[in-house]
Formats: sequence, C-alpha cells, structure tokens
Amino acid sequence: MSPAVLQQLIDSTYILAAVGFILALKWLSSPVSAMRGVLIGEIASGLAVAATLFDPQVSQYKWIIIVLIIGAGVGVPLGLVKMTAVPQRTALSHAFGALSAALIGIAEYYVAAPQVPKFEMAEIGLEVIIGSLTFTGSLIAAGKLQEILPQRPITYRGQNYVSLTVLGAAIALMVTLVVHPEFTHLFLAMIGVALVFGMMLVTPIGGADMPTVISLLNSYAGFSAALLGFVLNSKVLVVAGALDGASGFILSVNMCKAMNRSFTNVLFGGFGQIHAGAAAAEEQRPVKSATPEEAAAILSAASKVVIVPGYGMAVAQAQHKVRELYDNLTKRGIDVKFAIHPVAGRMPGHMNVLLAEADIPYDKLLDMDEINGEFPQTDVALVIGANDVTNPAARTDSSSPIFGMPILDVDKAHTVMVIKRSMAAGFAGIDNPLYYLDKTLMLFGDAKGFVGSIVRELSGGGSHG
Repeated sequence: MSPAVLQQLIDSTYILAAVGFILALKWLSSPVSAMRGVLIGEIASGLAVAATLFDPQVSQYKWIIIVLIIGAGVGVPLGLVKMTAVPQRTALSHAFGALSAALIGIAEYYVAAPQVPKFEMAEIGLEVIIGSLTFTGSLIAAGKLQEILPQRPITYRGQNYVSLTVLGAAIALMVTLVVHPEFTHLFLAMIGVALVFGMMLVTPIGGADMPTVISLLNSYAGFSAALLGFVLNSKVLVVAGALDGASGFILSVNMCKAMNRSFTNVLFGGFGQIHAGAAAAEEQRPVKSATPEEAAAILSAASKVVIVPGYGMAVAQAQHKVRELYDNLTKRGIDVKFAIHPVAGRMPGHMNVLLAEADIPYDKLLDMDEINGEFPQTDVALVIGANDVTNPAARTDSSSPIFGMPILDVDKAHTVMVIKRSMAAGFAGIDNPLYYLDKTLMLFGDAKGFVGSIVRELSGGGSHG
C-alpha cells in the first residue's frame, strides 16, 4: 500500500472515529440509549487507536505494547469496582487521563527545547498546566470520595487570593517560557506550581459539591487532551478532547443551576461548613420512628408512592432490594415512581446508574422538575439515604449554606418515611427539619436491611387497601 493511500485510510478512520464520538455523546444523554452510546464510544476509541498505530511516524511498537499491558493491568481492576466506588474510580480516571496528557506535553517540550516556537510553547504550557492541576485536583477528589481525606471543606481566611496568586504564578511562568523557552528550570517550576494549584483548587470543596467537581474535572481533562491534540497535530484528539471538555463544562453549568450555585462558589466556596450550634439544638428535638412492620403496613395502604434515593442507598448497595420493593408494590396496584435529584449521590447520574443496574424501568425515573408537582398527591414519600436534596431549609432559611438550592418537595407528601442510619447531618453538615415534621417517620437502620425487611413483611401478608 502506497504512503498516500495509507494516509487517506488513516484520515478516513479518524473521521469515522470522530463521528462515533459525537454519536456516543448524543446517545449517552438518555438512559434508554446509554448502552448504545458506551458501545459506539468504545468502537470509536478502538478505531482511533488502531489508525494511530498504523501511522508511518510510529516506528517501534515495543514501548507501546509495554504501556498497553501496564494500562490494562491497572484498568481492568478499576473497571471491576463496586458501584459505590464508581465516583472515586471516575475521579482516578480523570487523574490518569490528565497525567498522561501532561507527561506527553512535557516530553514534547524537552524534545523541541530550547528551540520551541512561541505559539507551540504557549500550547504546551497551557496543556501542561491544565493537565497537571487536573491530575492533583482529581486525586484530592478521589481521596475525599474514598474518605481517605476529610470530606468537609478545608478553608482559611484569604484562600481565594492565595489560590489565584498561585494560578497567576503558573501563567506568568508560562508567558516567560514563551519568550524564553530555553529556561528549562522555569518549566519545571511551572509544573510544580500547577500541581500545587490543583490541590488548592479541590481541597476547599465539600462533599455536597462533589458531583459538580467530578463533572468539572472531566471537563478540564478533556480540554487538556484537546490542547495536546494541537501540540501533536492530531485532529481526532482535538475533536475528542473538545467534545469531552465542552460536554463536561455544560453538565457542570446545568448541575450548578440545579443547586442554585455559581462556578465561583463551587471552585472557591466553603460550602458545607457545620453550623454546630444550630445542629446541636436540632438533634435534641424528638422524632417519630417506625418498624419495618409499620412501614410495610403504611406502604401497602397507599395508592401512590414516590421513592427518593440518595447516597445512603448506594453505600448500602440497596438498589436490588429497592427493585424488589418496587415489584411488590406494583403488583398490588400501587403507583410507584422514583424522584431523582440531579446532584443526588457523588457523581452526575449516580442514582440513575444504580437504579438502571437493578433494571428499574426508565420511565419510572423522574427528575426533580417532573416529579415535584406530584408530591402533594403522593400518599407516601420514601426517602432512602437522601439528606440535603430533601431539606426544606433550602427554601426558608436564608442563613443555611444550601439556601436557594432547588430540592425535592418530599415534605408536601401526605406521609414521609426516611430510611437513615442515624440523625447525623448530610454532606452539607446541617440538620434537616424534614425529620421533625409530624408526618415524618424515621426508619433507622441500614438501607439494604431495612428495605429487605419491608419486602419480607409485604410478601408475608397484607393487601392493598
């Protein structure tokens, strides 16, 4: 095959891969077509890798094969983690992707130094800065999600000014390198400063904002890859990175709107700081509790039930028991739906993924805007491990750190039942007035165990009234 024909074949394959990436993004936007989106994305990625391996510039395959084996050795175990570990695994994926982009950019600099053209130096500098800060920021996020690091915001006076000064230093070093690319010591300093800024970027952010942070880090990793595509003159990498970066950015914007939060607050705010005095006062208030037998009797007498899943359901791996509950209630003629808050859990779409794993019908999963109007006509709202996304203080308490955040209106249901291990506060570190309403029953215990007990009670007798 002549070099010209081979190049045409490679370019055509890249175009097919780019189309595949676009279709994957389109299909991933709906649970119904998500599996198709994942499949076409994998095929497109495989085509792009295969086309690159046939590129005439690739002269030796030894190192490529070695790193592919190492990557597979790391990637396969990461792909087999439990569903509860998917958020931190996602953060690690962002870290690895950003690190690879940064390392390639670093290699490109040292190959061309000291005669690096100014425009290319600017591309390399931006790419390495974004890749480096995304790497350390993603590691911090993974540590928080794995609870190796404190989940609560770690803040101090004047942190915004310090963080922006560090970022400004990284950019100043990059600008200096554009003028003097031979200053290799400044290049190393730029990398170090960017790595430090990544840690400073995510450390002040609390657990309640983690879904948005994960989405934003994904965006950064995508933009880093797109910039690397410019450095390497790889059109398919530019397209893939731009799609990843833009979609992650748009998703982050939408999630911030859902939380009534600004990007400035998410990136630099101290969201989730504990109001200890208020929390302590609330915890002393009496609550009503119920047994699995009592909960089963209330559910069996209902006509309409809305189940609200949260991170507690994920931790307990209760989604399959929830499916059994759904099946049992549905067989009794009870209308059962699921209310999904856009930031429930610890990553975008966390609840949708868990419930889809349990084969709960997609048309029963309703987002906040669709379901909120139905709560006043709902007999029972069953909250499983959700806290801040059901907190009425977001509507009424202007001093609350979640004030203004749209919530699921579970307090408008006729009866509210909340499965929770204890009265401990959620990610935002504040108490939930919902728990003290006369209509609310607290079901204390592990979500999987408690739902399983309810199912056993329903299966053992009783009928829909």
